[in-house]
Amino acid sequence: MRLLNQTIEDIEEVSIDPDGEIRDRLNKLAIPSGSLGRLEEFATVYASIKGSINAPIRHKVVFTMAGDHGVSSEGVSAFPQEVTRQMVENFLEGNAAINIFARHVGARVVIVDCGVNAEFEPREGLKIKKVGYGTGNIAHGPAMSTEQAVQSLEVGIEVLNEEFCNGLDIVATGDMGIANTTPSSAIIACLTELDVSKVTGRGTGLDNWEVERKIGIIERALDINELDPSDPIDVLAKVGGFEIGGIAGLCLAAASHKIPVLIDGFISTAAALIACAIEPKVNGYIIASHVSAENGHRIALEKLGKKAILDLNLRLGEGTGAVLGINLVEAGVKILTQLATFSKGRVSVPNSQK
Repeated sequence: MRLLNQTIEDIEEVSIDPDGEIRDRLNKLAIPSGSLGRLEEFATVYASIKGSINAPIRHKVVFTMAGDHGVSSEGVSAFPQEVTRQMVENFLEGNAAINIFARHVGARVVIVDCGVNAEFEPREGLKIKKVGYGTGNIAHGPAMSTEQAVQSLEVGIEVLNEEFCNGLDIVATGDMGIANTTPSSAIIACLTELDVSKVTGRGTGLDNWEVERKIGIIERALDINELDPSDPIDVLAKVGGFEIGGIAGLCLAAASHKIPVLIDGFISTAAALIACAIEPKVNGYIIASHVSAENGHRIALEKLGKKAILDLNLRLGEGTGAVLGINLVEAGVKILTQLATFSKGRVSVPNSQK
């Protein structure tokens, strides 16, 4: 708990362009004012977090957190639990979608075993930080103990701190865990105080009957576990996941180091809700990469007050949408730091500035 408390204590509020220096710089660029739309917004947020208009993006890392879920035995996923282990192996071999996207944008992939129900041999690109061999079945009781919930948060803090030593300018979050849309829906329903049916989707491809059954299982989990919405660690412990806690901890740690976080889809956003409930100042460091096809994702982003960069109907997870989002944030930052000004480019200023 000491690491968690210290990390929270180190987080400072983000002030967006407090002295107008970023807007002044953008106004001097040899383009019509506001002509690059949201790219200017991304650059402003990044520079504000970094506290400098000359901060480049050089070191990019996507953290894909993996964990299994006891509730998978309820048939809430179209895939069996062993797919979590199989996909982790694919990530480590460099053959998965996240590996392809990460190579495309020049990001490193770090896989974190937060709680997969399997053993892995140590190897490059893998951090074994196992809290347990999958969570408990939330349809019958809590996912984990309070101590394990704190441990999962500190796993995310530890891996961020370890990679920070290697250089870290911006991070992306990702997940892998069969059945993890179920605990994510439970978290979002609890923290938004909305009906489960409003925030529950098809996950890996359930049909209408299976979705209705999934909704019933989540409702049962919320009922028997008696969550306290005012206590995010209690929510994580009772209906969360080890990888969800890891992502939430990563968000906290990134904020403590003044590092922007591109959150991925539904699971990452549920984790971000946990992190922001633990420490609201984290919200200023979070950038929503995309809005997925999951019912509750848009609702969760609204709760965070975030407008997603992309809307591509993605629902894969792994960090795929977050890595694509990094590409656009970096484009905005390069405009801010590299584009010629009117004076340097010897371009006439607009009539309004004469």
